[in-house]
Amino acid sequence: MPDQNDNSLPRGVRIRSDLVEAFIFRRRAGAIDLLQMRRRADAKRSPGTWQPVLGHIEEGESALEAARREVGEETGLEGADCLGWWQLEQVHPFFVADANAIFLCPRFVVEAAASWEPVLDNEHEAHRWVALGNADDAFIWPGQREAIREFTGEILDPSSATAALLRLD
Repeated sequence: MPDQNDNSLPRGVRIRSDLVEAFIFRRRAGAIDLLQMRRRADAKRSPGTWQPVLGHIEEGESALEAARREVGEETGLEGADCLGWWQLEQVHPFFVADANAIFLCPRFVVEAAASWEPVLDNEHEAHRWVALGNADDAFIWPGQREAIREFTGEILDPSSATAALLRLD
């Protein structure tokens, strides 16, 4: 019988931290819009759903490097059109049954220029801008709605003491 204290034996659900999520927003005419992209109908996971940028961390990348790469690959946002990056303090934990894994996903917020429009990659078939006030109805996952609340309260709020601390550039 194996030793109960032997931590070398694989047990239960795996913990993975190889995903990042990025929420892109822009300010236009006094309003704030959030970008959503619709996953292709033939996507392996969550086909046809509206999502923020989500991607894998590659070997040797930091979470921020992966988020910047994924935002560029999935939307074309980079250079002068990118006005700022922030990290969200809360890491998003979620479970995926078919992977038998709990994912711990760092999250980021990116501000795009008011006139910027995404150029989508082949994983997505459409995009839309959602008014910040309608985000609770637009994002299907509770964790994504919670990220929007953190973004609104900690980054957009001019009285927030943490906004400058969460800024990455």
